[in-house]
Amino acid sequence: MGRLKIGILFGGLSEEHPISIKSASEVAKNLDLEKYEPYYIGITQSGSWLLCDGPSADWEQTANPRPAVLSPDRGVHGLLVLDEGKYETIALDVVLPVLHGKFGEDGTVQGLLEFSGIPYVGCDLPSSVMCIDKSLTYSVVRSAGIATPNFHIVTADNDIDADELTYPVFVKPARSGSSFGVSKVSSKEELPAALAEARQYDGKILIEEAVVGSEIGCSVLGSGDDLLTGEVDRVALTHGFFKIHQEESPETGSENSSFIVPADIPEESSTLVKETAKVIYRALGCSGLARVDLFLKEDGSVVLNEVNTLPGLTSYSRYPRMMAAAGIPLGEMIDRLVTLTLAGRKG
Repeated sequence: MGRLKIGILFGGLSEEHPISIKSASEVAKNLDLEKYEPYYIGITQSGSWLLCDGPSADWEQTANPRPAVLSPDRGVHGLLVLDEGKYETIALDVVLPVLHGKFGEDGTVQGLLEFSGIPYVGCDLPSSVMCIDKSLTYSVVRSAGIATPNFHIVTADNDIDADELTYPVFVKPARSGSSFGVSKVSSKEELPAALAEARQYDGKILIEEAVVGSEIGCSVLGSGDDLLTGEVDRVALTHGFFKIHQEESPETGSENSSFIVPADIPEESSTLVKETAKVIYRALGCSGLARVDLFLKEDGSVVLNEVNTLPGLTSYSRYPRMMAAAGIPLGEMIDRLVTLTLAGRKG
């Protein structure tokens, strides 16, 4: 059999554009070229789609980019590439979206891929929509019997009385990735500035109670009843709160956090985290992969923090580190994801 033609999307329109490039670079390093024939499609911050030689920090200048689009016509089943004034077609067997945040893991790209008929790695459109919106995530997970933080929603049409809140609280964009726009608010005087910061990223704002507990992550891979998890991790904080991807050089470490893998928690707590993560994953209809972040409280109970449907795959990202600790390196993880996708989603 010939190599699988795999389209790898990276870049994108969100604030996580640079992170996506780093994730795609790690994928490129670990992709088995005896199995795959990769086609790298970079999306610029202005929204242009370009077929290129590969991801790098300066890929738009150095990677021989050519205009290309993913055709929604299932008769094409792949890319339309502009070459010397004419379009050529490249059929794809599968697409791996290495995109984070808005226009990447919010259902937008997933909808285009559904039109195209090309099998794609990761959560489908409905689960992507639910997981990007923390208020929807919390509502669905609560219905499954899992605890979430108490929260309020603030939009342009409704406000909140600052005196009604019990501080501290976290103010965050409801539909954004990483910790962009997130603030910890200790008093009502700090609330207006935090709301303004969050509104830079989303018109829908979440104000949620500050849960006291350890931040624990769980990587999940699979679909339906056939799920596996990596080793869980713990975010060890020295001060403040966890702000992944907002350090000047995250590859060299964080100013206030480090990761312990496997997490230094009791075995029964680790088991509870893994089983709870699976319940959450299934309740939200996730497939392929997701990272489920939880709070582990002193009494041993867990509370959902958030779900990332296209978690970072950078050299310093949590998801691949947790999987590697369970004996599944990134190259094998990609193989498993592609196999799962082709078995479950035929175009």
